[in-house]
Amino acid sequence: MDIRPKIEVRPASADDIGFIVSGQLSMALETENLSLNLKTVTTGVKSVFDDPGKGFYLVALYGEIRCGCLMITPEWSDWRNAWVWWIQSVYVLPGFRKNGIFSTMYSYIRLLVSERNDVSGIRLYVDISNVSAQEVYNKSGMNGEHYRTFEWMK
Repeated sequence: MDIRPKIEVRPASADDIGFIVSGQLSMALETENLSLNLKTVTTGVKSVFDDPGKGFYLVALYGEIRCGCLMITPEWSDWRNAWVWWIQSVYVLPGFRKNGIFSTMYSYIRLLVSERNDVSGIRLYVDISNVSAQEVYNKSGMNGEHYRTFEWMK
């Protein structure tokens, strides 16, 4: 008999802001050796809750423990006359990795997209040096063969 808690995914609430901010600070440091400004990130996360047009967050729970989060940002596609949902700001606590947390969140998103006529698909971007994340995304059924992302950041 398996007595491990089930992984659950739910929309984030304002009560999750601290967890989300902590995850973003940790992820930036871990993946890009970048120390983000706490006030900037906190304000940025809160702004998503204040303006749902910017997107929404999901939180993964292992029992009662918040163990992962991500943000969905909508992009309008004139080619599809529908939204494309971008997965951003993915973070899973180190002790919970390789336990299906991202896979469960991704399945949840796919289900939401499949139930809506106004959303045509899901995309994400990943730092080219983050090979472990790319492996997770490939195993989830996504492919990174079609587009390459370019950017300029102030």
